[in-house]
Amino acid sequence: MKSILIIGLGRFGQHLCRQMVERKNEVMVIDVKEDNVEAMMPIVTSAQIGDCTNVEVLKSIGVGNFDICFVCIGTNFQSSLEITSLLKENGAKYVVSKATRDIQAKFLLRNGADEVVYPDRDIAEKTAVRYSANHVFDYIEFNDEYSIFEIPVAGEWVGKSIKEVNFRAKYRISILGLKKGENTTLMPMADHEFDAGEHLMVIGKMDDLDKILKKFDDGKVKKKR
Repeated sequence: MKSILIIGLGRFGQHLCRQMVERKNEVMVIDVKEDNVEAMMPIVTSAQIGDCTNVEVLKSIGVGNFDICFVCIGTNFQSSLEITSLLKENGAKYVVSKATRDIQAKFLLRNGADEVVYPDRDIAEKTAVRYSANHVFDYIEFNDEYSIFEIPVAGEWVGKSIKEVNFRAKYRISILGLKKGENTTLMPMADHEFDAGEHLMVIGKMDDLDKILKKFDDGKVKKKR
């Protein structure tokens, strides 16, 4: 459990707040708009209406007592920049600020942010990858080189074991887990036989993952119907 401060309760701030509370963190929220604060009051540890560009407001909160401070202001970059800087100047341990553009990220990092997140860009990128490919059910990017994809079982694999398919050597990607309905198996054994209703969670380089997805599209690896 961590102590979390969330400044700015737009859509991203509210979603972040709910997720942090669900994960049993102690969460304090603050926003200039009373309606936004009241919406979160039933679920958070504490809530306050205030303008965090005012250093006295931040001092009254005691920002150094929080494990992480999130600056979730998306519509007023000047305020986001000022608050990020003031948080660090007043003893914040770790500051995560929201950005919408690379130039914003550069300024935030130079003015005290320990980390910058791009929620809109990240969701758009994940959505584009998922829906651009015909056989991707989910997608997580580790870095520019490696990703995890959730893909179907090909018809030619059904009834064969992971060892028989020689998956790692043939496709140069590794199987992290198997999903069938509500059941998930992590790190399956080499003697596991593929089933038509399964999804595979595979990890590998983007180039190798793209090749296997292209095989689905070309019909060279047929999906079992």
